[in-house]
Amino acid sequence: MSTPYAKLPRWADYGLIPMINLAVAFVVAGFVVMLVGENPLRAAEILVQGAFGNGQNIAYTLFYATNFIFTGLAVAVAFHCGLFNIGGEGQAYIAGLGVALVCLACDSVLPWWATFPLAILAAAAVGALWALVPAYLLAKRGSHIVITTIMFNFIAASAMVYLLVDVLKPASSMAPQTRDFLPGAQLPKLGWLLEMFGMTVRSAPLNISFLLALVMAFLVWVLIWRTKLGYEMRTYGFSPKAARYAGISETRIIIITMMISGALAGMMALNPIMGDQHRVQLDFVTGAGFVGIAVALMGRSHPAGIVPAAILFGVLYQGGAELAFDMPAISRDMIVIIQGLVILFAGALEHMFRPTIQTLFASVSPRSVGVTVVKGEGA
Repeated sequence: MSTPYAKLPRWADYGLIPMINLAVAFVVAGFVVMLVGENPLRAAEILVQGAFGNGQNIAYTLFYATNFIFTGLAVAVAFHCGLFNIGGEGQAYIAGLGVALVCLACDSVLPWWATFPLAILAAAAVGALWALVPAYLLAKRGSHIVITTIMFNFIAASAMVYLLVDVLKPASSMAPQTRDFLPGAQLPKLGWLLEMFGMTVRSAPLNISFLLALVMAFLVWVLIWRTKLGYEMRTYGFSPKAARYAGISETRIIIITMMISGALAGMMALNPIMGDQHRVQLDFVTGAGFVGIAVALMGRSHPAGIVPAAILFGVLYQGGAELAFDMPAISRDMIVIIQGLVILFAGALEHMFRPTIQTLFASVSPRSVGVTVVKGEGA
C-alpha cells in the first residue's frame, strides 16, 4: 500500500497553509489588476496604506473587523457541531430589532453603560430565537439547515422592512429608520486607544463593541475546548453516530449550538447601530453575515484564527475603498473580485496545496511529522 499523507504540525496547518492560500489569492488578484492597466504593486501599496496608513484608517479597519469577528464566531460554533449556519445575515439583521427596542426605551433614562448590557442581552436573545426555528426544524423534522437558514435571511429582511417603514419610523420622517438615539444609547469611541500610540483619529466609528468581540472570541475558545458542552458539540460534529452512542441528545445539542451561533451573530448588530449610526436603518448588516463564513473558513473555526482573518477582511473593506478612490480604473466591483478570490482560495480551494506541502514535510522530516507507513501483506 502507498504511504498515507502525514499530519502536519499545528503551525503549518493553521498558519502556513492559510498564508499560502492568501498569497496565491493576491497573486491572482494582481493579474486581475494588470488586466485593467494598473500596477499591482502600487495597488497593493495603496491597499495597505488605506487600511493602516494612519490612525483614522486603522480605526475604520478595526470597525469593519468587529462585525466580521462576531459573524465569524457564529459560523465557527456551528461548524464545530457539523452544522452550516448560513443565516448569520438574517440573525444579525433581526437582532437589530432587539437593540432598537432597548435603545428607544432606555436612551433617555439610562447612561450608555447601563443600556449597553441590556442591548447585548436583547441582541443575543433575538438572534438566538431567530436561529431556534431552523434548529428545531433540523432536529425534529430533518430539514436541511442550509436551506432553512437562507430562507430565514429573506424573512428577516422583509420583516425589518415592514417594521422600519410601518412601525418604528417616526411619524414626521420619510426615511425608513428609527429616530436617532440619545447619548444614553451611544457607545463611546476607542479613538483614545490609538491616540495613546501617537496616532490621530478624528471621527472613526471604532467603539467598545470591538472589545466585546475580543471577549466573545475568548469565551468561544473556552466554550469549545474547555467545557463539557463544547466537547459534546465537537463530538457530534465529528461523528453523530458516536455522539448518540455516548448518550448525547441530538436534539439538545443541535438546538443549543444553533442558538449560541445565532446569539453571536445577533451581537454584531451592536457595532453599527449603537457604535456608528445611532439608529436602526435598512441593510445595516451589509453582507457581514456572509463574510463571516469566509472568516470562519480562513480562521479554521478557531478564535485565534478568526480574529486576524476578520482584520484581513477589514483591510479589504477599508483599504479597498481607498484603492477605488485613488485608482479609478479599479472600481468597487474589482474590490469585490479580490474579496471573492480570497474567499475562493481560503474556502473552496482550502486543501489545494495541502497534499504537496504534506509530501514536502514527509520528505524533509518523516519522523518529526509522524509519518506512518502501512505495508500490505505481501510487502
